[in-house]
Formats: sequence, structure tokens, C-alpha cells
Amino acid sequence: MFKKFQAKESVSGVSQVKSSVQRGIKSKLVEQFPAIDDYIVQILPRKEPLVVVKCHEHIEILSLNQEILFFRQREGEYLPSLRLLHKYPVILPHQQVDKGAIKFLLSGANVMCRGLTSPGARLADLPKGAVVAITAEGKEHAIAIGKMTMSAEEM
Repeated sequence: MFKKFQAKESVSGVSQVKSSVQRGIKSKLVEQFPAIDDYIVQILPRKEPLVVVKCHEHIEILSLNQEILFFRQREGEYLPSLRLLHKYPVILPHQQVDKGAIKFLLSGANVMCRGLTSPGARLADLPKGAVVAITAEGKEHAIAIGKMTMSAEEM
């Protein structure tokens, strides 16, 4: 069903960024995720070399010490990796789905309004286009990262 990731086939370039570019990336991340401001020095320390991995399909990955931190497609906004979100869960607002949606989400399905508005779910008042951590009823960590295609008010 899914093709296994192979660096030789998927990566088109790897480069270490200059410190001035790294500062620009940090400011862009703080602007996009205001809650990350308290943790940005821990996530992207000054002395550590930040690496940008460019993949096919216009995907760009930010990596530090061979750990994926953020990614983006084309010139879009950065999205944190799930591993980073587990370390710093406060950097994104959370939407909670009910227990019935867990199986489908882990299989790759989109989150539907019904999974967010049913009993057991929690819907935060967020605008359309907001990047959110998707948690599940009864689970501690986020199971996915998503982008709201409708505002909470529309749902």
C-alpha cells in the first residue's frame, strides 16, 4: 500500500543552513507557533548545526542531530513532527476525537466533523486553517497533526 522511504530515491539535497538563515527560521516558527517561544532555544540551540533536507514533491525537512523537527511542502507553513509534538505538547492547540475515530485516523483517514462533535470529543474554538494536534479520547499523546479546513463555529 505504502512505498518504503529510501533516501537515495526521495532526497534531492542536504545542506547545513547559515546562522542568519537559522535565525530567520526561528523567527518564522515563533511567529507561526507563539507557544513555542519558551522552548525555541531548547529545540533549535544556537551552536547546533541545523540541516535542511530537500525531498522530491517540494518537501523540505528541518533536522537537527539527525532528528526531524519540522517539515513543509513548497513554501507553505512549517509543521512540527509528531515526535517533537510529543516532547513539547503545548506548542499546538489540541482537538480531541472520540474513541471510535482512532482506528480510522491511524489508517490514514481524515478527521470528520462527527468525530469532533460527538460525545467524548473536545472541539476547541479555532479558525479555519489553524494547525492542530489531534488527540484521542483516553489517550495521553497526540496521534496526528492536522490543519482545520473548517472553523469550529462552522462545525
